[in-house]
Amino acid sequence: MTLLERILARVEKPARYVGGELNAIVKDWRRVPVRIAFAFPDVYEVGMSHLGLHILYHVVNSRDDALMERVFAPWTDMEGEMRAHGLPLFSLESQRPLRDFDVIAFTLQYELSYTNVLNMLDLAGIPLESQDRCSEMPLVVVAGGPCAYNPEPLAPFLDAVFLGEGEEAVHDLVDTLRRYGRADRERLLRALAQIPGVYVPRFYRAEYAADGRLERVVPRVDGVPVRVSKRLVRDLDRAPFPVRPIVPYLETVHDRAVLEVFRGCTRGCRFCQAGAIYRPVREKSLETLLAQAEELVRHTGYNELSLASLSTTDYSAIKKLLETLVERYRDERVSVSLPSLRVDAFAVELARAVQEVRKSGLTFAPEAGSQRLRNVINKQVAEEDLLRTVEAAFRAGWLRVKLYFMLGLPGETIDDVEGIAKLARLVLAKGRECGVPKGRLSVTVSTSSFVPKPHTPFQWEPQAPLEVLRERQRFLQDRLKGKGLVYRWHDPETSFLEAVFARGDRRLAPVLRRAVELGCRLDGWRECFQFDRWLQAFTAVGVEPGAYAYRKYRYEDVLPWDHLGTGVDRDFLVAEHVRALAGEITQDCRDEACVGCGVCPNLDIVPRLLGVGKDVPG
Repeated sequence: MTLLERILARVEKPARYVGGELNAIVKDWRRVPVRIAFAFPDVYEVGMSHLGLHILYHVVNSRDDALMERVFAPWTDMEGEMRAHGLPLFSLESQRPLRDFDVIAFTLQYELSYTNVLNMLDLAGIPLESQDRCSEMPLVVVAGGPCAYNPEPLAPFLDAVFLGEGEEAVHDLVDTLRRYGRADRERLLRALAQIPGVYVPRFYRAEYAADGRLERVVPRVDGVPVRVSKRLVRDLDRAPFPVRPIVPYLETVHDRAVLEVFRGCTRGCRFCQAGAIYRPVREKSLETLLAQAEELVRHTGYNELSLASLSTTDYSAIKKLLETLVERYRDERVSVSLPSLRVDAFAVELARAVQEVRKSGLTFAPEAGSQRLRNVINKQVAEEDLLRTVEAAFRAGWLRVKLYFMLGLPGETIDDVEGIAKLARLVLAKGRECGVPKGRLSVTVSTSSFVPKPHTPFQWEPQAPLEVLRERQRFLQDRLKGKGLVYRWHDPETSFLEAVFARGDRRLAPVLRRAVELGCRLDGWRECFQFDRWLQAFTAVGVEPGAYAYRKYRYEDVLPWDHLGTGVDRDFLVAEHVRALAGEITQDCRDEACVGCGVCPNLDIVPRLLGVGKDVPG
């Protein structure tokens, strides 16, 4: 019995670490010159639900001259065994140590995964800081994700960052590695910095004023761009898509086949980073989607097909797509699911069409408790819309409704918070009016805390103080009591750290390192999160976290992410912030005229609305 086998016999979920799943790809290392480890900085069940992993895995392994294997953050029991027995972090496909690879490619989906990045490097025996790695060590890169648009808190630890979508950029990475090799690391990094969308942090210098304000982030070497802009895929019909994704042995967070319908969103919610960084909208044709769905079902054995996008019900031909999929797979007992629903009766009609055996709950996101505050955030949902929607749901046979809101939005008052409770009670009353049995009717209210994110109209806004968020949670706890009402909330301490690192700069890197030394890891998991140790880390380094989370920026201030571009004009973000403060809405450019965000001219692209198989003016 090998050391790994002995260790796996003592951990909770050994299937997280063995590989060998259906559709996994194992290549002969002797025949492949470029070897990449895709590193997801969370546990297996979370990482295997990430579509981006499957896409890049498919793209790289489609090449004869490259391979990609997977590695995830081990759970605490596995990490303890690995450290006790000196077993370095390894990949699933070949069980090779990470230091044997040419590249370790992390995806950055969530700020509270940053300690996992450092902990995984430490487990792999790789120096944490880029400047300490020799030519024998792999490159440590970020292969996309929303946090790539402000990686500054991680800057000293990263060799390169790929902004935007990776289907084409990963080919540039492989080709550059083949051409230059790793022997001369500086030369290789300079070559990578010439690739559109690639940011090499060590080639840039952050300069600060005497009062601590960031003055600028500028190139410190010749030949690198002053501002790095994201990469994107122009035509999703032609883009590679994994129709033979890996099927895990154990249940994952999203345990189903995933069909990506389109990218981007035009709704313009002012708090939403995804809506800003993934612009513009690019839809797949109906023909492409039906063909990919057929291959997914055939090659995975899943009995559920999830239609994934930021707002799937906005797809131009959503009704035709759903009708066709439901009819095609009814006899095979393969269901179709919609991960997100608009607040309108049409969305309920769609949900009803795909759920012949009705599930017990539908989820809607009004986001704010008053119309005034919904106008501020540009969430164009009226109270009447919500009540009509839930009435349609209750009359169609649903018993449970979930409502998502945010606390601490810019301009929020206690009346807005009271409005959340009022809406919940109105929805509950509507269910009773529709005849839902009292003992089975359920309205769940879930609140998260607003986090100001880079590249959004609210990037200049501060986060609400911790005590304010706690008070408002207690306020709702008192008002959401009674039969049929359930209240759930997100820990404000984790949202506070999320805001700190979302708005952070390079001065936070020592805090991250100290936090890992103090045992912080898997911070996105409630049972692992240790806020007191985070506070110790900030104190030890001499950094005040509130200076990041609670700072209200001026328009003329330099932001830590200003040298990284999404294609959205800064002037547009300023204008949207001004409109927010005035309570004015901005229409959806899918239905109205162009709103002038700048993405299309800046990135030289035209939105693709291909729901009926032809271009629709955008």
